[in-house]
Amino acid sequence: MPEILEELTGPVDGVIMLPRHLDWGPKRSYRLDQIADARLLYMRVIRESATPADLRQFLNAAMLRRLWPELVLPPPVRALWIARFPELQRQAA
Repeated sequence: MPEILEELTGPVDGVIMLPRHLDWGPKRSYRLDQIADARLLYMRVIRESATPADLRQFLNAAMLRRLWPELVLPPPVRALWIARFPELQRQAA
């Protein structure tokens, strides 16, 4: 997990192809201009990333703040992120 959200400097547009260690399904490309694709990409990266490098590469702080209220994450994962970044909880309110 990054120390601060601003470490998340991933793309905000375009088509992103996730590597197999993050998404092993048949559809590994996501269009960030499509809200459903962006949400799915963020949920997958947050759940499956093993290193902060994955998070920094594929997530963007501003986009995460916008999408956070709509992301369906396991409660322990959501709680971990909110504990580290309380501003996400305020964003969801």
